[in-house]
Amino acid sequence: MEERIRRTVTKQCKVIFPNTLNANNTLFGGEAMKWMDEVAYITATRFTRQKMFTLKTEDIKFLKTIAPNSIVEVIGRVEKADPIKLRVVLEMYAEDMFSDTREKVMESVFIFVALNDNNKPVRIDYSRFEREFALA
Repeated sequence: MEERIRRTVTKQCKVIFPNTLNANNTLFGGEAMKWMDEVAYITATRFTRQKMFTLKTEDIKFLKTIAPNSIVEVIGRVEKADPIKLRVVLEMYAEDMFSDTREKVMESVFIFVALNDNNKPVRIDYSRFEREFALA
């Protein structure tokens, strides 16, 4: 399972352009949350290879403001997998575009459930992963 978690860590980078800024001339929080949800969804889907749905978010923390001319990196990693829910931890780091300054600016947890073809919740199918682990 640890190998699967490692292989499905997802990273995405974005540049802070003027169209992503709020009235305070910093990254709009809703835009940052959207980026985190995208990375969380990709992480969950890569991990399960099933149709996934964001059930809820927990503990969204805005640790620092994000200035223009920044590059942000969003990193998603599965923290816990059970038969019903998948817990994905997200971290966002910002770095100044023109220096080596880098710091954590956001963190959160996203909870996902698997869906069937009719968009109804189903159990996460780990049976094929068990075969994968047996072959390794």
